[in-house]
Amino acid sequence: MAWCLHDAGEDFVVIDNLSTGFEWAIPQSVKLYEGDITDEKLLQTIFHNHDITAVIHFAGSIIVPESVSNPLKYYNNNTAASRTLIEACVKNNIKHFIFSSTAAVYGDPKVIPVSEDAPLSPLSPYGTSKLMTELMLRDTAAAHDFQYTALRYFNVAGADPEGRTGQSTRNATHLIKVACEAALGKRTHLGIFGADFDTPDKTGIRDYIHVSDLASAHYLALKRLREGGESIVMNAGYGDGYSVLQVIDAVKAVSEVDFEVKTEPRRAGDSPKVVADNSKIMSNLDWKPQFDDLPTIIRHALNWEKKLQFKNSL
Repeated sequence: MAWCLHDAGEDFVVIDNLSTGFEWAIPQSVKLYEGDITDEKLLQTIFHNHDITAVIHFAGSIIVPESVSNPLKYYNNNTAASRTLIEACVKNNIKHFIFSSTAAVYGDPKVIPVSEDAPLSPLSPYGTSKLMTELMLRDTAAAHDFQYTALRYFNVAGADPEGRTGQSTRNATHLIKVACEAALGKRTHLGIFGADFDTPDKTGIRDYIHVSDLASAHYLALKRLREGGESIVMNAGYGDGYSVLQVIDAVKAVSEVDFEVKTEPRRAGDSPKVVADNSKIMSNLDWKPQFDDLPTIIRHALNWEKKLQFKNSL
């Protein structure tokens, strides 16, 4: 997102506690405040020092199984922290807010592809913590001069096509990144968590969206709010589903490496199949995905993983 805004010539600052992020991941010209969004004094300093008109909120914890074993961490870091940030926006008369939500709010949807008006029944505290923030945004918008966009992400993957940044956290759980690590020998094998789902090949099916297309959706959502758009919740996905086995086969084909794959028990909180109905985002934003192609997503992720491997070897 930082590179997307930078490329568009936007003036912005970043706040990050760097618990999972890296200072080198943002453009050098961008001001970074190292701190937490629960720090009300820091937020007030940022809003006082800069003419902030909008907030794009990505901060949070995202590992579904961890949320099951440590739910209070997620309700604190995702829900309570978001409340502090939203309140600071209201106090400082910031009218536009874009929130990273998740398809996990749907749980195990009965209709595929799943639309935004489907029943909301999260299977994990992660999904619930994000849904609670959506509800706070809804109620805040009803009470104040405040408009928001919540984008419900499906499975984000890939990396910046120009190789400037990509997913870099250790002990990643995202399938495509983990498979790329296995292809490069960073892992001894790849684990498939559950091969008994009610799907054609018995593995989970997901809608994979390239991170650059997701960033562009955020920027278009920001433009929409600036132009007077009302608050809205939209799925951010392509509407195509791939199983775990299909993704693994694609990574092996792109990397030309036949790495070891092991079947392991299901993880708590995983849905069998989640694919986006993206008609709402396509009709409300002038969004034209550039990287809606699984091999392209994998190639960009693999290229980034090779760059990380080189960076870490120095």
